[in-house]
Amino acid sequence: MPLTIKKIEKEALSLSIHQRALLIENLIKSLDTEEDADAEELWFKEAERRYKEYKKGNAKTKPADLVFKDTRSKLK
Repeated sequence: MPLTIKKIEKEALSLSIHQRALLIENLIKSLDTEEDADAEELWFKEAERRYKEYKKGNAKTKPADLVFKDTRSKLK
């Protein structure tokens, strides 16, 4: 008997937050079948822009250990 969307959704919602996040990541990756030739260059420009904002003192920042701690607590 083939799985229906409702059955798949019900099963997925019974997973832990971490497992659902991994599932979502894999599903999104499966949709992204085209390679964007400009993506790397655009991300590089974005990184440069953000770095300049940071150096000017215009960026809100948080210590990395705090960011990781917050993220881990949300995944549990």
